Amino acid sequence: MPSEPVRPTEARLQEIVFPDHANHLGTLFGGQALAWMDKAAFIAASRYARRTVVTARSEQVDFRLPIRQGQLVEVVARIVEVGRSSMQVEVELVAEDLLGGERELCTRGRFTMIALDARGRPTDAPPLHAD
Repeated sequence: MPSEPVRPTEARLQEIVFPDHANHLGTLFGGQALAWMDKAAFIAASRYARRTVVTARSEQVDFRLPIRQGQLVEVVARIVEVGRSSMQVEVELVAEDLLGGERELCTRGRFTMIALDARGRPTDAPPLHAD
């Protein structure tokens, strides 16, 4: 019996906070953080479903700690739940001091992504299998 292909459930991106990403306090704009999070959620859901996906919702984004200009930001997106056409993606932003190596979880949120067919209509997403 042929086995199902293993579907990636995680995506990781890395960014540096440059001056054009920061506000007057030298910390990452919230809108920029959300854009990076949405991008990572899109990549994770697209790779998992192997379909076109769109963002349907972002919810409960918690900005816990500021991310400073010059820090490395690792964006980690994980598929945590799958419905018929929807995929729940948890996304974390972890800031890292490049010189010292200290890392801190700064922001966490959840995004709902929807799988679409060739006509732009919601379609089935593959079921999430426990490892």
